[in-house]
Amino acid sequence: MDFRLNEDQLALREGLRSFCEGLAPDERLAEWAAAGRLDREVWGQLAEMGLFSLRLPESQSGVGLGMADAVVAFAELGRRVVPGPLAWSHLAAEFVEGAATGELLVSGLDLLGDLREPVLVEHLESLDLLLLLRETGVYTVPRDALSGAPVGVPLDPMTPLHHVAHLPEGERVAGPDAARRLRREGAALLAGQQLGIAEATLERATAYALERHQFDRPVGGFQAVKHLLSDMFVRQEVARAAAYAAGATLDDPAVGDPARAVAAAKITAGEAALKNARACIQVHGGMGYTWEVPVHYYLKRATVLETVFGTSDEHCTALADTFDSAA
Repeated sequence: MDFRLNEDQLALREGLRSFCEGLAPDERLAEWAAAGRLDREVWGQLAEMGLFSLRLPESQSGVGLGMADAVVAFAELGRRVVPGPLAWSHLAAEFVEGAATGELLVSGLDLLGDLREPVLVEHLESLDLLLLLRETGVYTVPRDALSGAPVGVPLDPMTPLHHVAHLPEGERVAGPDAARRLRREGAALLAGQQLGIAEATLERATAYALERHQFDRPVGGFQAVKHLLSDMFVRQEVARAAAYAAGATLDDPAVGDPARAVAAAKITAGEAALKNARACIQVHGGMGYTWEVPVHYYLKRATVLETVFGTSDEHCTALADTFDSAA
């Protein structure tokens, strides 16, 4: 399997990278964190770029691309820690009219996994619809059917949370097979975002290590810092291979086991995102622990993404199960 990006994927990556850099400069991250809710104008811009309609067929006014392309796109969202239920709205475009165009903002809950209580809903005040993945299928719940108490200090300030005591049944829009498929696709999309976090934190750490001087030389010239950056690079490259493999395998299951590929991607990219974000803070030294340096957003977002569409522990178990069944 060739994981190198083709010309169209390279153009997609470069176009989205330029768009996201303009959409989410560092100073805007602080504004979004202070606001505590999503900017619907920004959400509309993301929809106009085709992020939510990326995999819809052209007959449904979509872009007609595959999961491999979507992973590349979501990596760019991760590089700039763009906020919002991005994967949920992307997945909902298949079932919910208005999700692809950004007219409706859709968040969701994965009730197939281990994290079931307490029920924490992301972006409750901003969303229009909640998508639920249950053992019995895919359900939608309108915003006006939900109520919850806000979490005072969410870990990620750009991911506000509400504790919902009662979760309505909702309207069933697809069966159990679709729910399991969406969970797998969602995990692959998040692996893309986690890959983007691993890449961005390595770039920030490298730039700071070359800029910051001690004893009349860049701190990046010291062996201890070199080792940190080298480890970050290795994690990034392994995560990229795993994330790209997951997208390619979902597009063409004949090349491998999609369940194994997605589990490996979520584990590997999740570890790379968390460890690279921590190492980036370490490379920045005392500056890395200040609110003004945006590295903390990456660590917080990586921690949040770890809990969505299956934790690393869940995917480790799933990966072990695929080897047991193959034995």
